[in-house]
Amino acid sequence: FLLPPRCLLCEAPGQADTDLCAACAAELPRNRVHCMRCGLPLATPAAACGHCLRHPPPWQAAWTPFRYGWPLDRLEARFKFSQDLAAGRTLAAAWCAEPPPALLPGLLLPVPLARARLRQRGYNQALELARPLARRLDLPLRHDLLLRTRDTAAQTTQPDAPARRRNVRGAFALRPGARLPDHVAVLDDVLTTGATLGECARVLRRAGVARVDVWALARVA
Repeated sequence: FLLPPRCLLCEAPGQADTDLCAACAAELPRNRVHCMRCGLPLATPAAACGHCLRHPPPWQAAWTPFRYGWPLDRLEARFKFSQDLAAGRTLAAAWCAEPPPALLPGLLLPVPLARARLRQRGYNQALELARPLARRLDLPLRHDLLLRTRDTAAQTTQPDAPARRRNVRGAFALRPGARLPDHVAVLDDVLTTGATLGECARVLRRAGVARVDVWALARVA
């Protein structure tokens, strides 16, 4: 509250009360041209990429406003693995500044974190990103309806997409008696293979949710 904002990347003066300077904010890799179904960056926009045409994901649409690359990847690593909440606030502010989807869900659900990692980290990075976004879009947010039923190994340690799917299979459930709207969005920080978000989407679809979207800050190319 007393010191002017400084850029977390280059230490230049921040802009508009954020911890990024104008130059570094402009370097954030926007995901403007992508697959509408999974957010994969493409050369030309498409309703579905080749992979989604062959293997449709269990969700309807994805909102991934950034690509996972320099300098966003540095801020994300600091937020997720170095307990740098200032980096998280900066990423959330950047996400809130992006144009939202035309069709908004009736409920936002952050992906729950494994208990062991929650104790170690002290916070759920998906929930910390979801809170300001829910306020910005005036959406209800619940962090207690989608549950992680068992701890899993970190997805970054898995060698490939099939291993990631096996790692999270059956790892999520809904709180008994949970009442959900017809349209729900599940939110995570980064969408890589979609294994985690896909498993969450399957749980929601089995519970009768008509439309599930996935939201992630960044999409890995």
